Amino acid sequence: MKKVSFAEFGGPDVLHLIDAEEPHAGPGRIRIAVRAAGVNPVDWRVREGQVLGAHPTVLPSGVGLDASGVVDEIGEGVEGVRTGDLVFGEGASTYAEFAVLSAWARMPEGLTFEEAAGYPSVVETALRIIREVGVRPGQTLLVSGASGGVGSAVLQIARERGITVIGTAGAANQDYLRGLGALATTYGEGWTERVRQLGRVDAALDLAGSGVIRELVELTGDPQKVISIADLGAPEHGVRFSGVAGSVPDALAEAAALISRGKLHIPVEKSYTLAEAAAAHVDSQAGHTRGRRVIVV
Repeated sequence: MKKVSFAEFGGPDVLHLIDAEEPHAGPGRIRIAVRAAGVNPVDWRVREGQVLGAHPTVLPSGVGLDASGVVDEIGEGVEGVRTGDLVFGEGASTYAEFAVLSAWARMPEGLTFEEAAGYPSVVETALRIIREVGVRPGQTLLVSGASGGVGSAVLQIARERGITVIGTAGAANQDYLRGLGALATTYGEGWTERVRQLGRVDAALDLAGSGVIRELVELTGDPQKVISIADLGAPEHGVRFSGVAGSVPDALAEAAALISRGKLHIPVEKSYTLAEAAAAHVDSQAGHTRGRRVIVV
């Protein structure tokens, strides 16, 4: 089978499309014929060799956590799924023609493989950081870097829970944020004052790692009311860095329910082939994403 792999840490150029042995589903796992794989910032962070406790890397390594596809092998002890089922979920080395998933759910009706591949890690992260930051209905949540996949999910889930959301993004994404129910403003000079004009901030999330931790603490008045998923230096300011996943099966079930009720939709901004994985990483690292990027197999 074809698989994207890297044998050394480094830039996008270390990614290569290789011929590899097919993986097989062990106990409690399923294998899918991959139709699409989500492109997440954690993918290029791992490729660079950043120390991420939740994702220890042994070289050579595959790439990717999220995927959608067709179940074609079922491991011992797995119930409630059959070969031929269409699923989306999380596993390992998903930039490949076949991948083993450790958590999955059936794809909601009407969802394409490309769309489905963009949800697993994104929704788990969004649900986790909303919970960890402790924001409640009636309060206001500031989301820095709100137009990407996690931001898109956070805005919709928070609004569904009765939380007011202020989102920052580039000028081109202001209408997109407003369409998701957020109060929108641009980043750049004077951004904190523009946020203050929109209202009091009870909690804040840093999704872009753009060096705004100090300002987020000032806006909330409490470092315990700020969570970052993108700035490894956040703890220096007393801010928690959230990088360890909670229950992915629970998150997938909630994602499927929200999608089925029309309460969650994350658009696919751009699709790539397996051979274009390096380009997908370049674009992901550049930021300014609106929704998700995925690799189509």
